Amino acid sequence: MSGASRTGSAQGLAAAPAAQAAATSNVREPERSSLKLGSYDRCLFYLMIATTHLLSLLPDFVLYWLGALGGLIGYLLDRRHVRIGLKNLELAFARRSEKERRQILRASYVNLGRDAAEYIRLAGFFRERLKRRITYERLEYWAQLAACYPGRGILVLSAHFGNFELLAPAHALHGFQISLVHHTQRFLAGDALMTFVRERVGVNILRKNSAARGVLSALRRNQLVGIPFDQNAKRRDAVWVPFFGEPAATMTGLARLAEVSGAPVVPVFIVRQPDCHSHRILILDEIPLVRDSAGTLDIEQTTARFVHSIEEIVAEYPEQFLWTHRRYRTRPHCSMPPFYDS
Repeated sequence: MSGASRTGSAQGLAAAPAAQAAATSNVREPERSSLKLGSYDRCLFYLMIATTHLLSLLPDFVLYWLGALGGLIGYLLDRRHVRIGLKNLELAFARRSEKERRQILRASYVNLGRDAAEYIRLAGFFRERLKRRITYERLEYWAQLAACYPGRGILVLSAHFGNFELLAPAHALHGFQISLVHHTQRFLAGDALMTFVRERVGVNILRKNSAARGVLSALRRNQLVGIPFDQNAKRRDAVWVPFFGEPAATMTGLARLAEVSGAPVVPVFIVRQPDCHSHRILILDEIPLVRDSAGTLDIEQTTARFVHSIEEIVAEYPEQFLWTHRRYRTRPHCSMPPFYDS
């Protein structure tokens, strides 16, 4: 990652009040997501809410220890996803030994365990503690972009990296109005829990099946809109762009939204710090859209730029990435053999 994109941390902290003032001028109560639950899922949802609140009464050092232990146990027992993770790591870091790749994957599982501990804190009691553990680099950049793109909002490109469940809530806890594009999960009670936790701290949920209209509406209100951009896309929605050198099916929607709305696309990632308890949010430079000689948007090249920004941060902090997702599940040609064994 370039030095230019990392400078200005001190200035960012100094400019935080101005940036927050610009962001909070359009703050409003998040719209409640319309997720319908049957009686069984509703009971399960309330049971999970009660359990997270009960567990959140544990002191932080116990929660973090349990989280790390749970992550390690997951690495030892979750054979299917370990195989997927090792396959992805073999592609991304072919020059590293198998032992090194296994160490990365094990650290990724432990990081997920710590994420879970912090999620319990976020979902239960004393969630304000997390706010004190999150700092920003280049916070003033939000105000600069708001001035350059008045009334257009900002498209926040991110990934399942670091404690990704903290990224949008961290913005909301710091007074920024943010919406998050979310794909409804098959496990409805779990989806309801995620929705409840996010909305409680001020994050507005945009369901993926009807997100485009909500995204454009939020951008017109000059808000931030977070879009996870590291997941496998369906064939009908995809272009194939390289991710660690292998063609990966990637959605075209972000490039199209940027074109229609005129909003800038900004990569933002949350990085767990060496103390394992605190986090740093990196706000990187806007990614310009690629156009051909006639001025027409080049969707494939633009999308490749978006994916490359994720590849850079993952290469720098590989132990904080979610390696167990089948990123290359959709192949460029139906006749190609599957990338994964399972």
